[in-house]
Amino acid sequence: MKSLIAFKKRLEDQLEKLAAESQEVQATLDVVNSILLEKGFKRGDMKEVPEAPPPTMPKEVVLPKQEPEPPKVVIQRQSETPKVTVAQQPPERETVIPLKTMSEEPLALIVFDKQGMHVLPDESKNFSVNTPPFGNFLVEKVFAKMKDKDSELVRAEQLPAEKAFSYNLVQEGDLIREIVIHNVDEERLKELKSSIRWTLEKMYEKMKGTHG
Repeated sequence: MKSLIAFKKRLEDQLEKLAAESQEVQATLDVVNSILLEKGFKRGDMKEVPEAPPPTMPKEVVLPKQEPEPPKVVIQRQSETPKVTVAQQPPERETVIPLKTMSEEPLALIVFDKQGMHVLPDESKNFSVNTPPFGNFLVEKVFAKMKDKDSELVRAEQLPAEKAFSYNLVQEGDLIREIVIHNVDEERLKELKSSIRWTLEKMYEKMKGTHG
């Protein structure tokens, strides 16, 4: 929960920054208005100036509803039955997915934002990078496999380097505080959720057995 609160604080800081920028723009607009008034314009005169009509979009252009664009996919027309394969399409953003054991014991939270996928382990568990099967399974077999596959696609110029799978471990000593994962499509998201939950549950079982 501490990690989730810290993540919430980062979002609030970004919102405050945007609000400050909005105030700067408003202040600049006020200065422009005062200069116009000094030059002899009146607010009534300014209102009489017709506004330019909004540009009319061509009928052939279909604006995308989603911000992120699929790599190397250009859609010029919409067919009656579109079949577009989207590679490396990020999942729904601003989503929190809890990971729990079969007995409903909390293991971690998966949080999505525009920067990627964040895995925040339950801090009360003190998961260590040295506890199997974290290194020999999750890192070496799951993460490494996805990274190597995308690296081959990048070398073959079939995938932009910035769209390739990557991850970063945030540690405090040997303790895992966060796993940041970039460029996760829907298929990989399912595999990652299953693999991460299974790994943390096995680690938790080993930790309970050691302390017991």
